[in-house]
Amino acid sequence: MSWLSGRRLTVCLLLGTAVLSGCGFGRRHSPQDCMERAMYFESNRSSRDGMIAVGSVVMNRVKSPDFPRSVCGVVGQKNQFAPGIMTRKMNDRSLPLVREAARSVLRGERHPLTGNAQYFHAATHRFGYDNMHYMVTTGGNAFYEKRPAIRVSQPVPLPPIEGITRRR
Repeated sequence: MSWLSGRRLTVCLLLGTAVLSGCGFGRRHSPQDCMERAMYFESNRSSRDGMIAVGSVVMNRVKSPDFPRSVCGVVGQKNQFAPGIMTRKMNDRSLPLVREAARSVLRGERHPLTGNAQYFHAATHRFGYDNMHYMVTTGGNAFYEKRPAIRVSQPVPLPPIEGITRRR
């Protein structure tokens, strides 16, 4: 094997690994695509409220100095959202609703009850932490802010509520 063909093989192997691992050498995602992915994989896709709340959390994180400064940076941050969120295939009849909700959040819509929530978890889970102030439960998730324990006045998830946001 010549030096040049060996180098080509090495480059091809490195690029192939990079694409498969989703580290940016493959298709670049737009903010719209990243928001759709967050909503698709993290919410109950039949609930517009749940998707808007997930999008609100993403945008709250973008505004925060504690998280990446872009939608794709937030959504693609390691161990923060569903595994494979940036690489898994989305194929569902709910995609038109997902696209509309993502577009609406990127244009400024926020779920009116998420406040400054930067976190959420499946509504069925319970955690023993004393710093979780719950804002709303919707779309199968409980959304919360992290606060000093003394400032937590809602330490358990609220009953689910739907139908607050409207398709635009």
